[in-house]
Amino acid sequence: MGPDLRGPQGTPQGTQASGPRCIALVGPFQSGKTTLLEAILARTGAIPKAGSVDQGTSVGDASAEARQHKMGVGLTSATTSFMGETYSFIDCPGSIEFAHDMRTAIPAVDAAVVVCEADERKLPQLQIILRELEDQNIPRFLFLNKIDKANKRIRETLATLQPASRTPLVLRQIPIWNGDLIAGFVDLALERAFVYREHMASEIVKLDGGDLDREKEARFSMLEKLADHDDALMEQLLEDIPPPRDAVFDDLSRELREGQICPVLLGSAARENGVLRLMKALRHEAPGIGATAKRLGVADSKEALAYVFKTVHLQHGGKLSLARVLTGRFDDGAAVLASSGEGGKISGILAATGAQETRRASAEAGEMIAFGKLDAVKTGDTLTTARVAPPSLISVAAAAPVLAIALAAGDRKDDVKLGQALAKLNEEDPSLAVVHNAQTHDTVLWGQGEMHLRVALERLHDRFGVNVKSHPPAIGYQETIRKSITQRGRHKKQSGGHGQFGDVVLEIMPLPRGSGFVFVDKIVGGAVPRNYIGAVEEGVVDGLSRGPLGFPVIDVQVTLIDGSYHSVDSSDQAFRTAARIGVTEALPQCQPVLLEPIHVVEIVCPSEATAKINAILSARRGQILGFDTREGWTGWDCVRAMMPEAEIGDLIVELRSATAGAGSFTRQFDRMAEVNGRAADQIIAARRVAA
Repeated sequence: MGPDLRGPQGTPQGTQASGPRCIALVGPFQSGKTTLLEAILARTGAIPKAGSVDQGTSVGDASAEARQHKMGVGLTSATTSFMGETYSFIDCPGSIEFAHDMRTAIPAVDAAVVVCEADERKLPQLQIILRELEDQNIPRFLFLNKIDKANKRIRETLATLQPASRTPLVLRQIPIWNGDLIAGFVDLALERAFVYREHMASEIVKLDGGDLDREKEARFSMLEKLADHDDALMEQLLEDIPPPRDAVFDDLSRELREGQICPVLLGSAARENGVLRLMKALRHEAPGIGATAKRLGVADSKEALAYVFKTVHLQHGGKLSLARVLTGRFDDGAAVLASSGEGGKISGILAATGAQETRRASAEAGEMIAFGKLDAVKTGDTLTTARVAPPSLISVAAAAPVLAIALAAGDRKDDVKLGQALAKLNEEDPSLAVVHNAQTHDTVLWGQGEMHLRVALERLHDRFGVNVKSHPPAIGYQETIRKSITQRGRHKKQSGGHGQFGDVVLEIMPLPRGSGFVFVDKIVGGAVPRNYIGAVEEGVVDGLSRGPLGFPVIDVQVTLIDGSYHSVDSSDQAFRTAARIGVTEALPQCQPVLLEPIHVVEIVCPSEATAKINAILSARRGQILGFDTREGWTGWDCVRAMMPEAEIGDLIVELRSATAGAGSFTRQFDRMAEVNGRAADQIIAARRVAA
């Protein structure tokens, strides 16, 4: 977070004041988003010098976990001013494992800068990110980064990237080549040439020779794409009339805002090349808070309204709710009401840049701030100072988790502390899920991948002071029987005074798969009194909780057909014990068989990886049901398969490796199936060792 770096609110000539603007920096993993943020902050004077991700000196990725792993693992915010206007940036993590933060943040921004590079391997990741922006109608620029390392023509790169976008990628700049290196660029809208100067503003140079010819051709291509949505411009092009420069800029701005084009800018964040051009494009073309509020369906109102896009629990300082003010004004100490119906009182308003914070007395429309100690407010809530709860503007569902670990506190006395910490982690990041397994008594933490869970464990230790032990979650093995049997269970004990006596005759038989457990009472003539029948059923359940193979027994029917009792010594406990004894003695004679859970798995992956995925599934005892093209996604497939739960455990790790980090899957329990032979022997042996 950081000092409030707002500049003066004066409005430069020729621009329209729209309040502070908020821009998301998004893009594939390691594309240079944080480096670009550093370059923007340095170039606009917010920081004296750009920091380095590798050296751990950046404003972005400032958390201990981000520093350690040298990658974004959460949102970073920073505010600066440019030409008298305020800009807040949200640096979003690039990894698909931390994508939920991006999904909750982008509805609140005015525009997004998609940072990418000319790397075909990252195309699927780029497509995922662009799809999120397209689905939410977020105006977006593409910043083609690391242009200093480009080894092929920009047009070729653009043709490579275009399949990732459902809207035309419109080249705003073309490079000026000096041999095999890019020395500068030509702005096609301005019709001016610029030469890069490292860590300095570019220098305007005369446009002539081959560069002039290339500029005219590229500019015409840009205008053609704009003319697809502008009949007047189309007529001018057909009649060979040069369109006015202002009209071109108006078209660029309008078509960006309406989601008809995605302008492409060039640069090198590490060298601070192309940064000022990007800022000027944002200044002239990105919409303001008014357009964003309208996109979110906010009615014209003076009532204060804000959207909470992130929750953070600080080690010292309590809970922060990061929000974008959409309309009106929030004052410190004001009572607020959330769309959930919960209320609270603001205890501190903080402007934020990186890891630093500055207190504010109030927050106006357009500003990105953090509200302190709104304990009942959650990520995704809409807040108001009005007395009536506002409607929920945005709903972002967390992706289905794909990897799990079982947790336990290192010290038993920390069990409560662990539970509280996990609840806070889940509130910060709803794409984490905590499940308590009643069968194994494990606390299971589910997440979006290996790094996602690793960072969660680090936060438990570093921020919440909880040491945890972790292990793979237990597989939900069960067992059933193949053969019927009739068995007597008898419990008799005499130890002075009242004794214990219970006697039952049980008929145990297998049921079809999926039937569960059925108890039938066929007692006649009072052989077992009615008041003991419930205790018999409880004893049967006790006996089925752990079968001869070591697992719960399912798909059986147990019928009470006979028994006897003692008028003095019989009791509920005695009959419960007798029933448990009867079941326990009967089951080994019923030809027990091991069952394992089978899931239907649906994998989405880039088409070029489908063959690899099929091989992975086959190696994991998967039965492929079929595959098809992924609906609405160019260049993607959807593979369906039946897989044992035991083989799904770390599937995502192998899947992500095969798909350059882009593939994912969902799963749904289908049935229990028999396991025989060596596999069954190994599972049973492992269970006995564990017990």
